[in-house]
Amino acid sequence: MSEYIIELSGIRKSFGPVTVLKGVDLHIRAGKVTALVGDNGAGKSTLVKGLAGVQPYDGGSIRFEGQSVTLHSPRDAGHYGIEVVYQDLALCDNLDIVQNMFLGREELRGGTFDEGRMEKDASDTLRSLSVRTVKSVRQKVSSLSGGQRQTVAIARAVLKKARVVILDEPTAALGVAQTEQVLNLVRRLAEQGVAVLLISHNLADVFAVADDIAVLYLGQMVAQIDADATSRDDIVGYITGAKTPEGFSVMDTTTIAAEGLR
Repeated sequence: MSEYIIELSGIRKSFGPVTVLKGVDLHIRAGKVTALVGDNGAGKSTLVKGLAGVQPYDGGSIRFEGQSVTLHSPRDAGHYGIEVVYQDLALCDNLDIVQNMFLGREELRGGTFDEGRMEKDASDTLRSLSVRTVKSVRQKVSSLSGGQRQTVAIARAVLKKARVVILDEPTAALGVAQTEQVLNLVRRLAEQGVAVLLISHNLADVFAVADDIAVLYLGQMVAQIDADATSRDDIVGYITGAKTPEGFSVMDTTTIAAEGLR
C-alpha cells in the first residue's frame, strides 16, 4: 500500500484558452497536515475543486491509497471520504449545531427524526476532537463565534467519517485566541489519522501545524517540502517566484511568469 492516501500526478486543467494547472503533482499523507500555499491565481482553488469533484480535471491521474480513481462529482469524493470545509462554512444560522451537523442526512426512527441519537452523535464527535468551547449542541449557530463556527464545520466533516479533510483558509478573519483554537483542532484531526489539506495565506499558521508544505506557482507545483526542512523565507521565495525551484531553470520560471501575464 502506498504511504500516501492521495497522489495527484500530472494534473491539468484549462478554462478555454487559459491553462490553470500545468501538470501538477501533489502527495497527501494520512495523519499528517499538508499545507497548500501560493499567491492569488496560482491555481489552489482549481486544484481543490478537482479533489472535491466540483470541477473534474482535464488530465492527469488520481490515486487513493494506491488505487486509480476518478472524481467526477462531490458524491464521488464523498465516497472516498474526501470532505471540504469551504471558507464560507455553509452553515445555517437559524439552525442549531446538531441540525447543522446532520443537515441533509438526518437519522430517522419510526419515520421521524431521531433527535436523541443525533444529539448524542454530535456531542460525541465534538468530544472526540476535545472541543470544550461549545456550551450546548443545541445552541443556534447564529450565537457562535467565528472559531466555534469553524469547529462545527470541521466536526460535521468528521461526523461523515472523513478520511481527508480539506480546509480552505480556516483562520481567515479570526482573532488570536480563535485562531489558536482552530489550529489545535487541525492538529487533533491529524492525530486521529485524518489527512488534512490546509489552504492558507498565513505562513505563521502553516508553520505552526503543517508537516509538509506544497507550493503552487502559476499553475505548477514548484515544491513539496518537509516543513521542518525549510524556512519561511524559502517558502516566500517559491510563492513569489524569486527562488528558483529545484528542477527549474531561470528560463523555465521566466517562461511560466510570462504565460501567467497573458
